[in-house]
Amino acid sequence: MPQHASNTPVCRDCDGFPVVAITTGTRNTDGTRATLTATCQTCKGTGRRTAPAVVRAGR
Repeated sequence: MPQHASNTPVCRDCDGFPVVAITTGTRNTDGTRATLTATCQTCKGTGRRTAPAVVRAGR
């Protein structure tokens, strides 16, 4: 079943998936996979795009 889109714009760099777990290929002593967590640097882990800041040009 499709989900409804929200009105808040999604980050274009992470496409709304701001935090991911990456497996390293090794295993911990208890047998689980060792993972690294990566966070989107553009949206700072929110998954949402913020409005651009107002920039004053000229004098």
